[in-house]
Amino acid sequence: MFPRFPVQRLVSGYTAAIGIVLALLITADLELYRAWGFRLDDTPLQYLNSPTEMAASAGSAPLLLLALALLTLVGGGWWLYRKVAGHLAPLPAWFGRGRATLAALLYATLLVVPLRGGTQQIPVNQSDVYFSRIAFANHAAVNAPWNLMSALVLRAAERPPQPFMADSTARRLVATIYPRAVGKPAPADSSASILAEARPNVLFIILESFTAKLVGSVGGEVGVTPNLDSLARTGVLFNNIYAAGDRSQKGLVSLLSGYPNQPTTSIIKFPRKNEHLPHLCRSLTAAGYSSRYYYGGELAFANMKSYLQTAGYDQLTERNDFAAADQNSKWGAHDGALFSRVLSDLKQQPQPFFVTAFTLSSHEPFEVPMKPRYPSTNEADLFRNSVAYTDATLGQFLRQARQQPWYAHTLIVLVADHGHVLPGNSSNQSPAKFKIPLLLAGGALRPEARGRIISTLGSQTDVAATLLHQLQLPAAAFHWSRDLLVPHAVPFAYYCFNNGFGSVTPNGTITFDNVSRQVWERDPAVTDAQLQLSQAMQQVSLEDFARK
Repeated sequence: MFPRFPVQRLVSGYTAAIGIVLALLITADLELYRAWGFRLDDTPLQYLNSPTEMAASAGSAPLLLLALALLTLVGGGWWLYRKVAGHLAPLPAWFGRGRATLAALLYATLLVVPLRGGTQQIPVNQSDVYFSRIAFANHAAVNAPWNLMSALVLRAAERPPQPFMADSTARRLVATIYPRAVGKPAPADSSASILAEARPNVLFIILESFTAKLVGSVGGEVGVTPNLDSLARTGVLFNNIYAAGDRSQKGLVSLLSGYPNQPTTSIIKFPRKNEHLPHLCRSLTAAGYSSRYYYGGELAFANMKSYLQTAGYDQLTERNDFAAADQNSKWGAHDGALFSRVLSDLKQQPQPFFVTAFTLSSHEPFEVPMKPRYPSTNEADLFRNSVAYTDATLGQFLRQARQQPWYAHTLIVLVADHGHVLPGNSSNQSPAKFKIPLLLAGGALRPEARGRIISTLGSQTDVAATLLHQLQLPAAAFHWSRDLLVPHAVPFAYYCFNNGFGSVTPNGTITFDNVSRQVWERDPAVTDAQLQLSQAMQQVSLEDFARK
């Protein structure tokens, strides 16, 4: 017979080793947070090649106090382990090795649940513990060792790819579109006001997957979005706008912070980075606006909640804040319930307000509580039905909103978070997948501005500066955003897809694959200068992302 494997010694040794490592990480985090202002992540690893500088940096640390904290954690943890392990009853004689093995496999399988933070739809991330507009309070709720492992997993995505050109050349090219992104002043070029009052309420509605392909007023299919198209005839329509990325969380950052996307990750996943981004909510709060954010789903998705929490919204309303009967979608509450909640709450919302509402019914699996307008069960028609449903609930909301006192003093911003491959199964890099509608409407518009169509070619990131300038508020902090209503706006849009990027100008579109380092598609009239500008946009924006 084989000798009994020393499982107890192995478990005790493993527990002791892990306990010491965790205690070291927690102790180091205490000092690093005092010095750096953020929780322990992979940043210290960047200094392993300079141990002398590391030692010098630690020279002012209260080493005796930290050593005492370390010993307390290790000693207390070991005492607690022995206290618990010493009271475990031995296995009965009839519980043989076979059963013990099966039980061990079952326990190991069950560990998947705490590893992902529970059985909920979205795995655990920083958003699950962020609860305050005060950064320190949110940081205090984060588990430091977990934060380190999360940063290590995401670390590879932070590395900028090999540069295309000298930094000075790249910055000079980017300055022609976004001068503030490279530290240069923006040229003087003011836009005429389209608002009847300086500081109206702002209702910012983000439409899930509202591709331009299904919006007739911007050249898409006619009849899918009759309410949005009708509103466009009395609003200010931007018919040449492109999403900066292809995911909801990326669109959120582009719209609310005016920040470009990254090809292999998103800055929203890095709380330490996105805390330094500007935000429309923060800008409007400083100008006296109250604020609220609405979403029918879970804000923990893709770490959206931590981003929104630090933005300073007065209140966040998400899935669990809706009645159980209204949570009638796989993702949460359908858009009918969302708009009803917004309409009800706006009666008590202090003015001026900045209210953001993000729809979700037009997200896969495209199941909506409405009689199908398109009877086919193919995926494209299911998508059309879901977009038509959101448009119908939007129309109902607007008809009721016009009867409310606040409507006459409100600017409504309607814009998509991103486009979609459907209908037509656009390729991953196709500009048709990224084209989206942007519409300004509401009672705060000047009468002479109604019905105006703006054909300036622009990006989703440009919405922030365009809005702030209309509100007569500074937009200098939004380095990657520009006013699309100025007379001399350069027609240009840059977007990212999975490990690649593209740009659109009046000459056409060019797309580039980062893996092969080759042009993917290129329209005949596209110049080498456009390719260089696109490469410079990625190079400079990723350098900015890495520095955050």
